[in-house]
Amino acid sequence: MKRMSIVLKVDGMSCDHCVQTVEGALRKLGANGKVNLVEKTVAVDYDEAKLSLDTIKQAIEDQGFDVL
Repeated sequence: MKRMSIVLKVDGMSCDHCVQTVEGALRKLGANGKVNLVEKTVAVDYDEAKLSLDTIKQAIEDQGFDVL
């Protein structure tokens, strides 16, 4: 198991509902995400053997946000 941590810039997040939506989508994948609304970022911790960065980005974009 190789844990990876990355910070993604995400456009369109503005409220607690956005935080819950993004963090919830990442949880469903098996990743841990922590949204920072002020900086418009998501810090993601995940197992590289189980998830790709593209899968993580797609999960966020599927919720209606833009990963920059």
